[in-house]
Amino acid sequence: MSYDVIVIGGGPSGLMSCIAAASHGGKVLLIDKGDKLGRKLGISGGGRCNVTNAKELDELIRHIPGNGRFLYSAFANFSNKDIIAFFEGLGIRLKEEDRGRMFPVSDKAKTVVDALVGKVRSLGVDIRVNSPVARVLYRDDRVAGVELRDGRRIDAAAVIIATGGKSVPHTGSTGDGYAWAESAGHTITELYPTEVPITSKEPFIRSKELQGLSLRDITLSVWNPKGKKLIEHEGDMIFTHFGISGPAVLRCSQFVVKALKQSGAPTIRMTIDLFPEQSADEVYQYTLSLGKADPKKQVKNVLKTAVSERLLPIVLDKAGVSGDITYDNIPKQPWMELAKLLKAFPIEVNGTLSIEEAFVTGGGVNLKEIDPKTMQSKLMPGLFFCGEILDVHGYTGGYNITAAFTSGYTAGMNAAEM
Repeated sequence: MSYDVIVIGGGPSGLMSCIAAASHGGKVLLIDKGDKLGRKLGISGGGRCNVTNAKELDELIRHIPGNGRFLYSAFANFSNKDIIAFFEGLGIRLKEEDRGRMFPVSDKAKTVVDALVGKVRSLGVDIRVNSPVARVLYRDDRVAGVELRDGRRIDAAAVIIATGGKSVPHTGSTGDGYAWAESAGHTITELYPTEVPITSKEPFIRSKELQGLSLRDITLSVWNPKGKKLIEHEGDMIFTHFGISGPAVLRCSQFVVKALKQSGAPTIRMTIDLFPEQSADEVYQYTLSLGKADPKKQVKNVLKTAVSERLLPIVLDKAGVSGDITYDNIPKQPWMELAKLLKAFPIEVNGTLSIEEAFVTGGGVNLKEIDPKTMQSKLMPGLFFCGEILDVHGYTGGYNITAAFTSGYTAGMNAAEM
């Protein structure tokens, strides 16, 4: 049997590719090596499935720092507003939460997965699960179909590779598609973990004295060895037994990876601003006023209302301030140093967890070799790519799934029209 379009991979980009291709008149086959479609979708957004982000387009692109501008043409075909309308058209009511994140009202990813798979089935797409692909077939310098690992061959005029990256491998994203891309002449830019927890060997990390401590509404910065600020992100974070994690940390992680690689240094510095709305002088005056209001009390007890009780001893020690002194004995210069530390508490970091433990894969199929208007290969007619296999990555918060849906829709629509 032959098809107009074969889609390899039943994740968000693959499912949307099938819907777009079938909606544009294509006879479509979806192949997945696993036993269940939409596995990564099912765990996204903490199991609630953050289907997109409602920010305006330019702002949305800025939250896809890994080559987000490549997607401008794709967004013209299928934008985040179209994604919202698509799901509401399937009967899924959505709600907007903080920072523009869009979730199903049900708060269940299964609602989204079932609706997508149901739409794929309703459009007459053939589905084969437990069917790992061995290779993509080429004939006369164009796509000819695929060969499964059991030796069966299936003909198609177009093949869409939507196999994801190498992150969260238990969902099926094990990097299979990179070899198929290379066999068609494509280059794969260096793969690296993004949206991933960061590691550190600081004494207070190794001692685990801060493990489990969460900091809310802080600003986290990454600095290169020359003292230049590379990026800063505000939000929440948490100390772990190996380093730091949480939303602000994940957003900074790709910059840590790149800075370490580019500098060759064993560590780079990050800083935490515990009072992002105040200047160092304002923090100095504020903390001093706390002591003045309770002059007989030891500063380690006075400052507990302003700084985490677990973090405070480390800050005091770094500033050279005894926690036992009272307001009358506060030394001016060390106290100013204390205020500076509260504005820029330093952490030397040495890397991240592995790409398999990351939420998103950085790197992928070189975008210079892909037509952004169609997602078709410039090197092999009939070969299309979408989703995380491309060298495109965004922050968590609905940006990666938006990139998957828009690139998947664009690939499916154009593959069907070949």
